Amino acid sequence: MLGKAIVTVAGTALAVAGCGEPPPPPPPVPPTVHTPDPGPVVPAGCLDTGVTVKSGPVEAALGHRAVVLTLTNCGTTPRTLTGYPEIRLLDKEKRPMNVAVEHGTSYMAIDPGVSPQTVQPGGTLLSVVSWSNTVTVGSPEAGAYVTVAAAKGDPEQRITVDTDLGTTGKLTLTAWNAKLKN
Repeated sequence: MLGKAIVTVAGTALAVAGCGEPPPPPPPVPPTVHTPDPGPVVPAGCLDTGVTVKSGPVEAALGHRAVVLTLTNCGTTPRTLTGYPEIRLLDKEKRPMNVAVEHGTSYMAIDPGVSPQTVQPGGTLLSVVSWSNTVTVGSPEAGAYVTVAAAKGDPEQRITVDTDLGTTGKLTLTAWNAKLKN
């Protein structure tokens, strides 16, 4: 019983002692992290090849990332593409990065494989660029832009895409197709 009285008195003393103290300062506000929104295609508008490419937002899942590239036939005649877009990753100063580009299926997208895809005027084709944000040994790398050519030899368009590669140094790319495979 005496122990209970001492605990009660001690608890009351602690509670009263805390009443005169100012409240603790609020927790610091975390810094704002800027993630660029998908930007305009450079050069803007329809290329001489009759196509233009834009990107969707970066999607994330369990350390994996992906962005959908949408090719639109902005010309007046059908265009047939077979295979994969040509892409390069650039840093924030628009310098090419040393990154491997693999063709195939990734955690984020199933590669439909290579087959001729004819896109009519106003129509679209899709491709997925994906990567893993894995950090093992070394310093993480991040790209800020992706250059995309619809096919080998076509002009490139530069698109703003934040790519937090970690230390993987690898992008995976699916072939052009009218639909994404699930």
